[in-house]
Amino acid sequence: MSNSQPKIIVLDDDPTGSQTVHSCLLLMKWDVETLKIGLQDSVPIIFILTNTRALAPSQAQQITAEVCQNLKQALQETQIDNYLVVSRSDSTLRGHYPVETDAIAKELGKFDAHFLTPAFFEGGRITKDSTHYLMIDGALTPVHETEFARDSVFAYSYSYLPEYVAEKTDQKIAAQDVIKLSLEDIRGENLLGKLLQLHNNQCVVVDGEVQADFDLLSQAVLAASGQGKKFLFRSAASLLTSLAQLGAQPIAANEMAAYKPTNKAGAIIVGSHVNKTTRQLNQLLKESDLEGIEIDVVRLRDFPSQRKEMLAEALNKVNLSWQQSKTPVIFTSRNELDFSSIQQRLDFGVRVSSLLMDIVKGLPSEIAFLISKGGITSNDVLSDGLSLNRARLLGQILPGVSVVRTAENHPQFPNLPVVLFPGNVGSDNDLAIAWQRLVDQD
Repeated sequence: MSNSQPKIIVLDDDPTGSQTVHSCLLLMKWDVETLKIGLQDSVPIIFILTNTRALAPSQAQQITAEVCQNLKQALQETQIDNYLVVSRSDSTLRGHYPVETDAIAKELGKFDAHFLTPAFFEGGRITKDSTHYLMIDGALTPVHETEFARDSVFAYSYSYLPEYVAEKTDQKIAAQDVIKLSLEDIRGENLLGKLLQLHNNQCVVVDGEVQADFDLLSQAVLAASGQGKKFLFRSAASLLTSLAQLGAQPIAANEMAAYKPTNKAGAIIVGSHVNKTTRQLNQLLKESDLEGIEIDVVRLRDFPSQRKEMLAEALNKVNLSWQQSKTPVIFTSRNELDFSSIQQRLDFGVRVSSLLMDIVKGLPSEIAFLISKGGITSNDVLSDGLSLNRARLLGQILPGVSVVRTAENHPQFPNLPVVLFPGNVGSDNDLAIAWQRLVDQD
């Protein structure tokens, strides 16, 4: 590891944060030995998949602290002292902030600043005048006006990031105390000077309109780090592109079928229930050579004793469609259920995921690919359904949509390409396009 290139260590709250880079390791475990493998890998960036977005705040805090305690030991044993830490989270501001950044700072501090960089250009999310926007139907929409701000677990009231910070920290960080890096600051002459003045873990919100903005930010961050500054980031994925500087991926997005281990059908599993996913699923199911297999979550909630029967029914349908060379599309019913508490909703989400992962474990071993739709679903596919400790990232099949591959010695699915498709990414046709690119034999 050269002095000029720090190791970029990403704690990812679901497995989709690697959606703008390639070739690096994704770690599903965080024992010291696994972390050392990641730290010593030749690629300058690693991802530790904590899946904390699916957990309660206390669990998120506990896991983040555990990762950082092990990370501190692994850094000492590998003698790496030049590193940057990124708490990667959702570009629509959903997640355990400031729980995770506080836990990281407590274990790995002292940081001079923590930056909020939620812009995700591939997904049409930009930040301007310290306000975060989503591009919806060609129009910039303040994020607090979208469905994501009404999330039943991570709701928020503000698109203006200083107010978002104040709300999420219960005013421990007042809006007027948040440092703002405008587009003018980032594109100006004195960005490095501004970074060198930061101290005592000040909160900084950062504008970003195009990737070149984050290229400029990253150059200044790396220069400041070289002068001894220690920074923490709460970020979406686009910043990682600029920090890692990896260049083009080995195989182009429209040629990903080259990674398939067999020419048989694949499988698709859809857990995300946001509206974008539902629209994409509806478009996908219009294609031929597919068969939709719905998992009725109301039945699972109201008649939990029927779980075993539901699993057997689903696997029977999966195997029948796959034997007919059709791609089975296993999806949860689309209705949003009401629960009396956030914890009850999270607990039920675990039960739904457990059933889906048992379906993954029961898939035919000769499937050619697996597409997982939804961030939490994708994490569970990797860590539970496929029982992976780590996987190598191949690149993106669509902007913001990553593909990883299992090892050649995987006991059930060797060399299997797995698509990690975030719930809130892509156009209505993109799920169908990803599938088509993998079934394409040309």
